Amino acid sequence: MRIDAESLCWGVPARVIVDDVALSVDTGEVLGLVGPNGSGKSSLLRCLAGLRKPRSGTVRYGGSDIADWDSKRIARRVAFVDQYTDTESDLLVADLVALGRTPFHSNWRGHDHRDDAVVNAALRRMGLAELRARPWKTLSGGERQRTHIARALAQEPSAILLDEPTNHLDIAHQLDLMRLLAGAGRTAVVVLHDLSLAARFCDRLALMGGGRVVASGAPLDVLTPARIAEVFGVEAEVGPDRFGDAHIYYR
Repeated sequence: MRIDAESLCWGVPARVIVDDVALSVDTGEVLGLVGPNGSGKSSLLRCLAGLRKPRSGTVRYGGSDIADWDSKRIARRVAFVDQYTDTESDLLVADLVALGRTPFHSNWRGHDHRDDAVVNAALRRMGLAELRARPWKTLSGGERQRTHIARALAQEPSAILLDEPTNHLDIAHQLDLMRLLAGAGRTAVVVLHDLSLAARFCDRLALMGGGRVVASGAPLDVLTPARIAEVFGVEAEVGPDRFGDAHIYYR
């Protein structure tokens, strides 16, 4: 599913946080949102997910303006994974992942065998099958993050939006998640702080600064040493690592 934003603005009374942003994400493309803290990445992602109503501008899914869509209709198309995974819930892991099926339930249709199959597949994909009966509160930070990603997968979304999803994950699970996003053929928008991960796994990057997209395009076209110095305030070199993947070397 294609996602488009046009002239998108959002903010709080005293400050504009997302400032006249235009971007497009093609069907099956992985777009990375990168930029320093406070540049508007998370706020933009929430606007794209329909969680925040923009002051002006439009968000379109597959060409349709979502301004009048309700939350259930949006959740049938797009899954959102927040960077904060805390909750007071006493749910078991499998029950929390099953919440991803809620948008498809109604007064005439409850949880059924197909929902069970989808939930089980999501648990297996995120390496959580053996933890399915564990209470949420007993999980580590990384296990909680993987549970929320599994819940998003259980929605079977056309697009998935993730805010710093590699937080709390060890290196192996970071790589597994990024390979999942890159190889799923599903539209994805992901906020990342690790520029090397972004350069390696994202099809395109949108670099944000001051609430605006200051550059977008292929990762190595966006992440030039001059632009990294300008936006992040650090000196860096960009080149291949010993495996031939793009890597950012900081001085």
